[in-house]
Amino acid sequence: MTAAVILLCILAALLELDTTYVGQLTFSRPIIAGPIFGLITGDLMAGIQVGVFTELLFVDISPLGGIIPPSGVMCSAIALILYSLGIELYFGFFLGVVAGIIYGHLDKWMRKARFKRMVFLEKNAAQNPNAFSRTVIMLIVSAFLLNLIFISVCAWICTQLMYNLVAYIPLKAYAAFKFAYMAVPWIGLATLIPAFRLKTR
Repeated sequence: MTAAVILLCILAALLELDTTYVGQLTFSRPIIAGPIFGLITGDLMAGIQVGVFTELLFVDISPLGGIIPPSGVMCSAIALILYSLGIELYFGFFLGVVAGIIYGHLDKWMRKARFKRMVFLEKNAAQNPNAFSRTVIMLIVSAFLLNLIFISVCAWICTQLMYNLVAYIPLKAYAAFKFAYMAVPWIGLATLIPAFRLKTR
């Protein structure tokens, strides 16, 4: 992995914390994360495009209550990592979408596992209030490390997959993926139409 890819993985792991764990300052929104990743990989326009497309694709899924949406950060990061390594952006984008969906399911599992430990952590904090800050920091660091492991492993798997498959992909598949990629913003905009229609009534 190049230095830019390593930096992007670290930053993606940090920005993913902004989704629900720390801050919630919307830096994890793809429309913000995508251009930042684009700057790191040296192609701002690709970062803006991936960020906007990812935002439009996931715009109608909000992390409210028990809903855990696909990760826009992971989607944008994987797409731009692959693009920086010579993979066509439309292939990288769809692999990124798959990575974002997988991460959403992994996050759901991690929250369930963490919830089981909450009883122990609450008792520990009640007995030793000074340990509360240390416990919170430990949970944030563990979430960051899990994010970093996921993005790094996922980037490596996707890169190896594409390097091994690219010679066998027919030309029609290139055209089909490119067409599907360009259709993404229109699909995203179509999901917004009912929401705007309800607000005008």
